[in-house]
Amino acid sequence: MAGSSKREKIKMAPDEVASYLADNYKVQVATVGKDGEPHLVTMFYALFEGKIAFTTYKASQKVLNLRRNPTMTCLVEDGVEYNELRGVALYGRGLVIEDPEPRSKVGMVVGSRMAGLPVPKLGEPIDPVVAEGIEQAIAKRVLIVMEPDRVVSWDHRKA
Repeated sequence: MAGSSKREKIKMAPDEVASYLADNYKVQVATVGKDGEPHLVTMFYALFEGKIAFTTYKASQKVLNLRRNPTMTCLVEDGVEYNELRGVALYGRGLVIEDPEPRSKVGMVVGSRMAGLPVPKLGEPIDPVVAEGIEQAIAKRVLIVMEPDRVVSWDHRKA
């Protein structure tokens, strides 16, 4: 079938997917609302153990949705012209993690980025004053980690 060969041609290899996700930091996150409707938000993320991870308020809609139904889809994409569109869609489960240690590691990366500061590598020490501010900001948050069952990718520059 012609469609599947084009699909194969533009698919990213696993190392390309990993590199693409490492080079980006905004993700569209979809969870399932109580009536089955998608709840869609854009979040800043960091990679935690190679997986998309972000912090969010414990009482946020996406956390309520994930506690009821862990189904989550993440989309990271870029490009303006058709022939430069790239993206990765991940389908699986969103794990809600209460542990402050991994939450802090991800929070330091995402918080630094959001504050317009130099972005540390995961677990790298940062300015103590900045770290304290980020810790206060994420105290009421939980960590969400995307556990993908299926990954779909495309890079139209390969076509």
